[in-house]
Amino acid sequence: MANPLLTIHTPRGAVIQEQTRTGKVRIRIEWAGDFGPRWTAALQGVQARFDEEVLRITEPYVPMYTGMLRTSAKLASSIGDGQLEWATPYAAAQYYGTKDSRPYSAQAGGHWGERMKADNLSYLANFVKKQVKNSD
Repeated sequence: MANPLLTIHTPRGAVIQEQTRTGKVRIRIEWAGDFGPRWTAALQGVQARFDEEVLRITEPYVPMYTGMLRTSAKLASSIGDGQLEWATPYAAAQYYGTKDSRPYSAQAGGHWGERMKADNLSYLANFVKKQVKNSD
């Protein structure tokens, strides 16, 4: 299911009429009929690509023993909804209850989402800008 926050609703058109010294000025404002659906589809596509990119760059931050914790995000998340979920019985314990690094990997550890975001926020902002620009 797509994220309802990314649905573009266009308002009704408007006609504005003003009296000036030299006559009347009439302005008619209308949205293109396909504007809302076209931009809704474009933004939902951007959200899906953003979700995939976040999963990709978060992967090194997620602790790995068998790989199921990392894989669970791809299996449990609905790409395009804007909400990613690591769905194993031990995910919360690993996220909140363990150190932020491991002997085998200084990057992997608890609080992987916040640590990834702290390291990559400007990259993610630029990624979204580029995706929206390319959706034009």
